[in-house]
Amino acid sequence: MPCAEAGQANFVSWKRVVSTTRLLLYRIIHGLVFQSCRGCTGIKEQLRVNEMIRAREVRLISETGEQLGVFSSREALRIAQERGLDLVEVAPNAKPPVCRIMDYGKYKYEQSKREREARKKQKVVTIKEVKMRPNIEDHDFDVRRRQAEQFLRDGDKIKATIMFRGREVVHAELGKAVLDRLLESVKDLCIVERSPKLEGKNMVMILAPKPSIVEGSKGNQKVSQ
Repeated sequence: MPCAEAGQANFVSWKRVVSTTRLLLYRIIHGLVFQSCRGCTGIKEQLRVNEMIRAREVRLISETGEQLGVFSSREALRIAQERGLDLVEVAPNAKPPVCRIMDYGKYKYEQSKREREARKKQKVVTIKEVKMRPNIEDHDFDVRRRQAEQFLRDGDKIKATIMFRGREVVHAELGKAVLDRLLESVKDLCIVERSPKLEGKNMVMILAPKPSIVEGSKGNQKVSQ
């Protein structure tokens, strides 16, 4: 029996050494990150972990989601360390604050992985310009129309620009007629974000793809990947 008790004591001591080592490494790394980011803006507030938790009492949730009750923060930390895990304050504004037992390193890794996946799924909307002249010929107009259709199908916005030269700007209605013709040819793919407007010697119209077109372009990107 004395041998068995000694073995159990050694095992408990070993678990405490492991937990203490993990805590020490975390505090060192966190301290380095804090020092490197001091004075920076836009940094997400870090969760309080282990000995950083300041509340006197906390409501404790196990790693499986079971509510264990209200404990002193010291007792809650001891329970987490005995399980070889971390104590993380997940709801600091609750009364008392809510803490959860978890593997904090694994949690941070999975969180960063989810953020990377979310960024991959985001569609960056760009504005593609289609330039035309007020007296554009039919062939050239068809080329610009096909470009506009492709841009819209790709989920991009279009800046349709009519370029006037010299006194052509006096007949701005000719440029508007070209823009109206373009809009009519792609109306099933777009919405008018900005109606034709004269800017110096240019007339500009902004078209945005319909939401259904944007969703379709995202789906096509996933298939190609």
